[in-house]
Amino acid sequence: MRERTLERVRKLLAKAERTDNEHERATFMTAASALMAKHGIDSLPPAGTRQTPGDRVVTLPNPWAREKARLVSLVAQAVRCRPLLIGRGVEGGQRVHVFGFAADLERADLLATSLLLQMASGLARTELPEHVTAVRAYRRSWLLGFTDEVYRLLCEAESAAREQAGTGTALVLADRRAEVERVVAAHYPSIRMSVPTTSGTGYRDGVAAGRRADLGRTGMSPATAPELTPP
Repeated sequence: MRERTLERVRKLLAKAERTDNEHERATFMTAASALMAKHGIDSLPPAGTRQTPGDRVVTLPNPWAREKARLVSLVAQAVRCRPLLIGRGVEGGQRVHVFGFAADLERADLLATSLLLQMASGLARTELPEHVTAVRAYRRSWLLGFTDEVYRLLCEAESAAREQAGTGTALVLADRRAEVERVVAAHYPSIRMSVPTTSGTGYRDGVAAGRRADLGRTGMSPATAPELTPP
C-alpha cells in the first residue's frame, strides 16, 4: 500500500480513536474504509499486466479460535481474497488459508489485524444484560454479530468503489477472481462449505459494536497481533 495512502488512513483513524463522540467516530471510520476500498481499485495493474495470486496461512489462537477465524475469513472475502478454513494448528487454535493478489492480501492483513483486536476489546467491555443466563452463548452470538456487521460495511465500501470505477473495472475484477479460484482449486480440489449457527442473544449487540468498528486501523504489527503471524 502506498505510503501516502497509509498516512491519510492513519490520520483519519487517529481522529476516530481520540473522539468520544460516536457520530464523529462513525464519520472517520467510514472515510477510512472508503479510502481503503478505493486503494484496492487504484492498485489494479495496467491492462495486459500479468500477476500471479499468492497465499498465506493465518493461525488464530484460542479462546474463540473459530470465531476469530470466521472474522479473518469474511474480512478477506470482502476485499477480494479467497479464504478457506483448514482446521487446527499444531498448538491448537484454527488456521485460515487465504489466497489473493498481493495488494488485496495486504489489505486483508491490515484490516483483520485491527478488527481482531477491536472485537476482543469490545467483547471485554460489553456488560451482560440482566436477563442473560447462558453467558458463553451470548458472547459467541455477540462475536458473530460483530463479524457479520463488519463484513456488511466492508462490502458496501468495496461495492461503492467498484461502481465509481466503472464497468471496465468490473471485468478486470472478474478475471482476477477467476484466476484466484483456479489457484485455490489447484490446492484444494474438493471444498466443503459450512455455515455457523448461533443460539445466544448477543447477536444484536455484536452487530451494533461492529457498526462502530474502525474498519481501517493500520497501527498494529504482527508483533502486537500474534494471531496473524503465519506459522
